[in-house]
Amino acid sequence: METGRYFVETGFVETPKSKINFRIDGAESSDWIILSNSLGANLNMWNDQIPLLSSKFRVLRYDTRGHGGSSTPIGRYTFDDLCFDVLQLMDHFEIESAVFMGLSMGGMTGLGLGLQLPERFSKIVCADGRADSPEVFRNMWDDRIARVQDGGLQAIVDGTIKSWFTSDWVERNPSRVAEIKEMLLSNDPEGYVSCCYALKELDYLKDLPRLTVPVLYVGGDQDKGASPEVMSNMAGATPNATYVKIRDAAHVANINAPEPFNAAIGNFLNI
Repeated sequence: METGRYFVETGFVETPKSKINFRIDGAESSDWIILSNSLGANLNMWNDQIPLLSSKFRVLRYDTRGHGGSSTPIGRYTFDDLCFDVLQLMDHFEIESAVFMGLSMGGMTGLGLGLQLPERFSKIVCADGRADSPEVFRNMWDDRIARVQDGGLQAIVDGTIKSWFTSDWVERNPSRVAEIKEMLLSNDPEGYVSCCYALKELDYLKDLPRLTVPVLYVGGDQDKGASPEVMSNMAGATPNATYVKIRDAAHVANINAPEPFNAAIGNFLNI
């Protein structure tokens, strides 16, 4: 539907490897920004950012393969696979250049895209993401995979909420927590596990010194998966990067603390 200059489009894009669910918000004449979800979420995780972003950009959100309304290709995924899907979306919509913003797995996808094809991305926001998977994380992913294979996504939903949000936010927002649990449980367990394999093999840290695209690293001060120290070090290793720490936020800072998160990305994106 179209109301004035504001345009909304939803649908699917068929790629050679997957079927990707998408939503577009914003004026057709605006520059593009692409949003990529975290493991276990879907494109709705960005709802708190859409009013801000669509005031300047044409916003393309999509569900990562194995998540939300997108298909679940068989096999273990890699970040090359996840980057391939984004480039297929860009080609479908004839997007020559875009800003890219992702959180956790989505942010890592952004790093991969910036390293592969820097000429197609004007800026990258990597939120609550890391660039490597040291042994302790590889072991954690093995455990996560086993738990989901044995008990489905229900087996990890409570632990996910605990890592995504601060305890006081969870206590204050029971209805929102219920919605987020429903979002997590609506995903395909096989797709979730396939993405875990990509995360287990994450290996971009050594390449950050050659990432030329301007990058904003932003994350919660209570994020244990992508700690402030980890993200600050990533910013230090990236030639044209800054790091902003979000107070009173855990791993999914854009939902946990949307106002300071929006302020940080708005400043970076000149909104």
